[in-house]
Amino acid sequence: MTVQMKPRGKEKNVEASMSELKSEVEDLRQLVHTLLTIIMEEADGIQSGAAPTIPNQPKRRFSM
Repeated sequence: MTVQMKPRGKEKNVEASMSELKSEVEDLRQLVHTLLTIIMEEADGIQSGAAPTIPNQPKRRFSM
């Protein structure tokens, strides 16, 4: 009866690769969340107060 053993170095490489991939997936999730937040904000920034208002601009609800 022979027992075949897997090389430990290969298992560690696979575990390290999986850990690295999980980290990259989490980073990408955060990036997508940030981008979606930016996209959902008002395009001209007036809703959040981030953009300065232009004097004598008509008060209509439109985005540039």
